[in-house]
Amino acid sequence: MADLPSNARPRANAARILTIVGFVFAVIALLLSPIVFGVLGIVAGIAGAVLGDKPLGWYAAAASLVGAILGTVIAAALLN
Repeated sequence: MADLPSNARPRANAARILTIVGFVFAVIALLLSPIVFGVLGIVAGIAGAVLGDKPLGWYAAAASLVGAILGTVIAAALLN
């Protein structure tokens, strides 16, 4: 078994839950309210990454950012 460096945190269940919530908020930001759910998804993704779910947490934060931007563009296109 590989030894973890002393500064690495093991992945916790809370980190994975926050990452999943970040991805869910990314989809909701695309469909409903881009600003609110986009920001919440970014926060949840970053929190998941900091707590130990490194690659997926950052992907969730990026997906929430993209969902917020696309949701804003789609809403602006539909309203004009």
